[in-house]
Amino acid sequence: MPVNLIKPILVDGWQRLQFAVLPPHCLLCGLPSDSGRDLCAGCAADLMRNRVCCPRCALPLDAPAPLCGECLQQLPPFASAFVPLVYASPLDHLETRFKFGRSLAAGRILSELMLDVMREAPPALPQALIPVPLHDTRLRERGYNQALELAKPLARALNIPLCSDALVRTRATAAQSELDADARHRNLRGAFAVASNATLPAHVAVFDDVMTTGTTLRECALTLLRAGVERVDVWALARAPKRR
Repeated sequence: MPVNLIKPILVDGWQRLQFAVLPPHCLLCGLPSDSGRDLCAGCAADLMRNRVCCPRCALPLDAPAPLCGECLQQLPPFASAFVPLVYASPLDHLETRFKFGRSLAAGRILSELMLDVMREAPPALPQALIPVPLHDTRLRERGYNQALELAKPLARALNIPLCSDALVRTRATAAQSELDADARHRNLRGAFAVASNATLPAHVAVFDDVMTTGTTLRECALTLLRAGVERVDVWALARAPKRR
């Protein structure tokens, strides 16, 4: 998509009023922001861009390579991964505020950060964007699906359909962050399904906030491919480096 066709994320009237009365302050350092958003230029510059990464799964690498070691052993089911940032400090503080602190301001900043990168290097656009779903139990506990909330403004800005109910989580699973790599695969095997009333286009992108090992997005991609989708890409805001 041409850069000038990506729409800005709209700031609501209440936010405009707040900024008029109280200038924006950076959510990370607390100082007055010089960028017109709740993130100052200094803290924004501290965010790590995922520039050197695996071309297929976006895993951060020490040096450019045709593929990472995991993709050399077995290619993932998705066709490509667009993950513009590295999950590290200070981005992890914004993510924690959004995911567990219910900070809508942090969520807006995270969506804006992803669109900033898209304006510089837009990915191939899918015909629909599908957020990774939460199980009903987890959704009631948290109050909202962080992947869906980040995907909403992206879909609007990119003018692509958001299929928020296309994928469903069929069973509650343990938190992936508490498991090792093998346990993550067992934990999510068969945990997703395509909704019976879903109508899916040939090319979709599955969206999550953070891509850690990629197990969740791989399982979602497999589920969609088995349902007849021809191409599945994965998008996430940030990619976690491989644990050493």
